[in-house]
Amino acid sequence: MSPRRCLLASFVAGALLSPPRAHAQPPDREGVRRAVLDYVEGFYDGDSTRLLRSVAPFVRKIGYYRASPDSAYRPSAMSFPDGFMSYARGVREGRNHTPAGAAKEIALLDVQDQTASAKLTAWWGTDYLLLARHDGRWMITHVLWQSPPAR
Repeated sequence: MSPRRCLLASFVAGALLSPPRAHAQPPDREGVRRAVLDYVEGFYDGDSTRLLRSVAPFVRKIGYYRASPDSAYRPSAMSFPDGFMSYARGVREGRNHTPAGAAKEIALLDVQDQTASAKLTAWWGTDYLLLARHDGRWMITHVLWQSPPAR
């Protein structure tokens, strides 16, 4: 057998004897997008069910807001479930208002099999979200946000 045929035969034999490769599942981008949508619409509509479905019980939400465009940023933390549910209740009772046509832009930054990150542009500013899969569901574990920057 010629060296070329021998090399070809070795390659074919190696390919046939190699164990089959597991096919990786594509990232669950839609599941991550749904979790972020539940989060923002939970706040917009005052829907505590959507917040409970999309936010991990141990979530950390820290933000920086300004009372006016010319004031300095101030840190703010929102507790879960108390702060989240209080805000949702305020929307339902008319104390908190979502502006008509409020922004709701979701950008998925990275989606892997267990963790993901997303950017949400909402009427209150920008949220950077970290998510993890818990019991088969995507849940938000961390939120870092800020009011819109001065223009």
